[in-house]
Amino acid sequence: MDAKSLLSHSFRIAWKDLMELIRNRLGLVMLVLMPIFMMAMVGFIYPSNTSISKIPIALANEDAGYGNSTIGSQTFLTVLQGINSNTGMMTITNASNMDEIKDLVQKGDVYGGILIPSNFTSSIMTGEQGTIVIVVDQSNPQMSATIQAVLSGVFDQMGTMLAQQKVQGLNPAVNATNSLAIVKPYDIQTEGAVSGHSSYFDFIAPGIMAMTVMMSVMTGLPAAISQEKEVGTLDGMMVAPINRLAIILGKTLAQTARGLIQGVLILALAVALFGVTIQGSILLVFGLLLLGVFSFVGLGVVITSFAKDQETAMMIMMTLMFPMMFLSGVFFPIQQMPWYMQSVSKVLPLTYAATALRKVMVLGAQIPAITTELTILITFGIVMTAIAVPVFKRAMTR
Repeated sequence: MDAKSLLSHSFRIAWKDLMELIRNRLGLVMLVLMPIFMMAMVGFIYPSNTSISKIPIALANEDAGYGNSTIGSQTFLTVLQGINSNTGMMTITNASNMDEIKDLVQKGDVYGGILIPSNFTSSIMTGEQGTIVIVVDQSNPQMSATIQAVLSGVFDQMGTMLAQQKVQGLNPAVNATNSLAIVKPYDIQTEGAVSGHSSYFDFIAPGIMAMTVMMSVMTGLPAAISQEKEVGTLDGMMVAPINRLAIILGKTLAQTARGLIQGVLILALAVALFGVTIQGSILLVFGLLLLGVFSFVGLGVVITSFAKDQETAMMIMMTLMFPMMFLSGVFFPIQQMPWYMQSVSKVLPLTYAATALRKVMVLGAQIPAITTELTILITFGIVMTAIAVPVFKRAMTR
């Protein structure tokens, strides 16, 4: 069979599968709703930044003062209240001591606490550091880390202001302009590899796009092949003068169309609702999505060929997909995983598809910067396709 006939038969098979999808109204609705639900769930549930707003915090002032003065804690509280009034970051509940703060945290009435110890003013007045205790809720580590980071930054800023005032009082030559350089000689600035500010959505959108393509191929192929084997329609194609490769290509094209539709929906939602900016080439993004399909389709065909029915094929697919979703850096950075899990992630094709998309969309990378990912995805796709074609032919002759 020549290449023209092979492509013609492949497009006809793909068209047949797509028409079946269009006639299946519920399936068509779910095709659209799945990426919308996925992005809405991730976008509105997961935090987009490290700021806090109106977080319930307990505040206890145990400061006994120094002599007849409690100026240290009173000054601290006045400045803290002023900052909180401007930012609205906390809803402060007064507590009497550490035990009451812990009790409020255990009851879930507050997410954390601030304790001013009894020696706060005396420490400051005698030239020592005044201690501030931040109480966190270990049952909610993400929120605790955010509260600790934000409050530590606020308290550090307040300490710097107090130090500036002291330095100005000790030396007449020091004023409000140069006192900061004395107290904090280093000015730390952070600059991204690309312009603009990024958020969690910038990180997760490319991963979800790669995952959606994988899920579309891995779940669509069992329905496209195993179901037709069960109802007998595949037998008709097998006895027709059609190359077995044309059947695989046709099924693949149909699943590619499904994956691209969902990928485009996710990309549009990420840009429209969550302000994701595509720094790189949009054509390269679509090219990577197509390469992702090519990488996964061979694996899907192999598994479907070995499975006796659609239910078994779907069970095998789901068993493979769920570990890949969590070990491929889709939702969480791979660098945060234990070293042995990082080793597992390096053998998963979804890892390289998500990484390549993230480099292009977030960092504006071009092809030279993603040659490693491209090489691995192409190699994996070629190897799995080379295995899939003879395995599929053998399975169809059984």
